[in-house]
Amino acid sequence: MTTQLALITNDDGILAPGLAALAGLADRAGLTTVVAAPATEASGTSAGLTAAEDKRRVAVRRRSLEGLPEVPGYAVAGHPGLIALLAAKGAFGGRPDVVLSGVNRGANVGRAVLHSGTVGAALTAGINGIRALAVSLDVGRGVAEQHWETAVEVAETVLKSLWELPPGSVLNLNVPNVPVGKLGPLRRASLAAHGTVQSRVRHLDGGGLELVTVESEGAIEDGSDVALLAQGCPTVTPLRSVTEDAGLALPWD
Repeated sequence: MTTQLALITNDDGILAPGLAALAGLADRAGLTTVVAAPATEASGTSAGLTAAEDKRRVAVRRRSLEGLPEVPGYAVAGHPGLIALLAAKGAFGGRPDVVLSGVNRGANVGRAVLHSGTVGAALTAGINGIRALAVSLDVGRGVAEQHWETAVEVAETVLKSLWELPPGSVLNLNVPNVPVGKLGPLRRASLAAHGTVQSRVRHLDGGGLELVTVESEGAIEDGSDVALLAQGCPTVTPLRSVTEDAGLALPWD
């Protein structure tokens, strides 16, 4: 039987420790593993297809990952959505059977997942008929200790279930930043109306604008990813990418 191919990407960049942790999971699982990640941080890029060179050319450089000398690695001058699209077209050793995106430093929760490069890569894989898993560790700002091994252990469980889902299925996994022994049960979660932080616009002298991040206010919905993550539970949310809204009535229908 042909070994299944896993493409590992992220939006934190090729040097991020969460990327190496997720690649290690795929490698230990017996998957043919290839890493292709942005050469520099590309957070907040959603499913953008921006490349760093003109005429739709994308600079790609071979790069080895620490602790994984046998795993091919590529630093790509482009956003994770573009990397997932290139992978779907066979750019990194063939069309992958699964795309694993992360482990992101910081949770990707609520409807704000629309803007996440980590989730954007997974959704891009999904609309191209490839199973995908976005993985994020709920590391707050200023937190020094990051439990990547906890995120990887939960991701291993979810990955086993992902293979049983139809091609094109996309799961968004968020894991509390605690030792494995302190985790609550894995829970399916809805998307909260907003994430743990929100953006505000600040008007600057001279007419400029600045987008600043503030803590979210208001009640958190029971059963949402934000609520369950705060209770110490890893959360899984199935996502569906762009599709038509068949239930919306239009005047000319």
